[in-house]
Amino acid sequence: MDSKCNRIVVASRNGNGNKLTQLSKPSGVIVDDLGNVYVTDTNNSRVMRWINGAKEGTIVASGNKTNQTSDLLFDKHGNLYVFDSINYRIQKFLIESN
Repeated sequence: MDSKCNRIVVASRNGNGNKLTQLSKPSGVIVDDLGNVYVTDTNNSRVMRWINGAKEGTIVASGNKTNQTSDLLFDKHGNLYVFDSINYRIQKFLIESN
């Protein structure tokens, strides 16, 4: 059986930097109920969100709050939890709706 799959790149590796199209060592990804993609951008020390259909991301959290993030998840109330492997902590972020 031959199946076809359409692929769309929503984010890609562009190295370290602060551009909204750059990712460096992304390690965690999750999609919310609205189809928005959240990525832990580990080497850029931030969590990015790509709104469904967007050409570039937005920064959800950055700086010392997100040093070496490794994974993320949502709870049933829509709160975002980010795992920070360097600082041995889990942080909770309240996410604004689109």
